[in-house]
Amino acid sequence: MNGHDDESTWVEHTLVRLGESQFRAKFVLSEADRSYARDKGRHVIDRHAHEMLRARVGEAQPSNDGRQTPWRGHPVFTAQHATATCCRGCIEKWHGIAKGRPLTDAEVNRLADLVMAWIDRDLTNHPARDIVAGARSAQADARRVKAAHAKAPRYVQPEL
Repeated sequence: MNGHDDESTWVEHTLVRLGESQFRAKFVLSEADRSYARDKGRHVIDRHAHEMLRARVGEAQPSNDGRQTPWRGHPVFTAQHATATCCRGCIEKWHGIAKGRPLTDAEVNRLADLVMAWIDRDLTNHPARDIVAGARSAQADARRVKAAHAKAPRYVQPEL
């Protein structure tokens, strides 16, 4: 198994564990956050995740630890609460990374991967309304065409 497979397994296992927590499982992105994430794209949101994790929980003793991550306002904030990456206490409890020392780049990357996997899953589970509407419209169009063909007179080739 390569490092990527190990990381993917860890992310999936951790998402399952977090989903078993009644508190963590209740989080979902708002429609505004979903729209923002889709508009900005995965690359930008991933960069935001890295930046926010470094700034808010990356230090050995973050300012106002336990209250430094807003509950909403950006997809990464919601994902941090859902993935227990919102404060050093949650990171220690859920991910085994001790408080009192700065996060390493590898730890920030790993936690950002978890945050992004959670955001990806939320976006997949809640398709964009225009995508859903487009699919419904295409299905309705197909039904109308099929009905029109069924009602149309059949072409009969004349005898020669």
